[in-house]
Amino acid sequence: MTLAADEDASEGRPDARATQFQPSIKWPDLGVQLFIHLGCLYGLYLCFFARLYTVLWAFALIYSSGFGITAGAHRLWSHRAYKATWPLRLLLVFLFTIAGQRHVHAWALDHRVHHKYSETDADPHNAKRGFLFSHVGWLVLTPHPDVVRKRSSIDMSDLEADPIVMWQKRLYVPLFALLVIAMPVLVPWYFWGESLWASFFIAFNFRFCVTLNIAFFVNSVAHMWGNRPYDKDISPVENLAVSVAALGEGWHNYHHVFPWDYKTAELGGYAFNLTTGFIDAFARLGWAYELKSVSAEMVRRRVERSGDGTHELWGWGDPDMPPEDIRELEGCRRRDD
Repeated sequence: MTLAADEDASEGRPDARATQFQPSIKWPDLGVQLFIHLGCLYGLYLCFFARLYTVLWAFALIYSSGFGITAGAHRLWSHRAYKATWPLRLLLVFLFTIAGQRHVHAWALDHRVHHKYSETDADPHNAKRGFLFSHVGWLVLTPHPDVVRKRSSIDMSDLEADPIVMWQKRLYVPLFALLVIAMPVLVPWYFWGESLWASFFIAFNFRFCVTLNIAFFVNSVAHMWGNRPYDKDISPVENLAVSVAALGEGWHNYHHVFPWDYKTAELGGYAFNLTTGFIDAFARLGWAYELKSVSAEMVRRRVERSGDGTHELWGWGDPDMPPEDIRELEGCRRRDD
């Protein structure tokens, strides 16, 4: 982060005025979340009695639509970590809409605010306010005034110049009804005779709730439990479980240090970062291009300067590394700090 960015971030820290803020519950939003989550539990129960194809369909939608979040709204539109031709952008906006996480413009706006003012009052899902708030509470409580102010200061001109993004924003309500509710529910009913009742609670409630919570884990778990090999002084962590569930989005310490890297990770490979494999596959087709990444030398310098000592560069967990070499590396890091 640049000095200017650091100064901007300081504006989001609590002050005398900010400490007086008391959020209130947005009751309609709370009602929606309760319906989604309680219906998910019922949908999970129905999974044991429904047709196998219905359950497989729900999980296929969970992970295919996940690429719309990770490769689309996150790495492409929020961070501009690579560029995509219009067919890929159209595919990604289609998948992202199925995920049901608002339109791309709104999602990317909040994500840019989150990175610029991370862990301050201006962060929409500030992890310092606790697990429940960062996981889902921020969606059902009125936002801090700093969040509202900083949202208006973010440059979104690149997304506003993208006709596919603006088309989805303009038609989001009918697209939500069609792609989040109607299409997932009607396919099992029409093609293999599933009841509409079971199809609704499995292919909508269960599927939608699981998709939401996998994304929520990046805001909560990946800011709390894990190691910090690149910057020990920030909240985001490297969390393998979140990386597996969220298609590679759990390498969060790396991502907050190097947000422009299209891989959002240094380690893990395709096995724990399926989104990178997805983007690389489309790069081979020529649909994704100008992929941005970080050099190994830049990573090494950052690890040695501010990491917590858990990076493999330090030899942690390597039984063959001589103790004197480990002591030398530790001394090097202390001098840099």
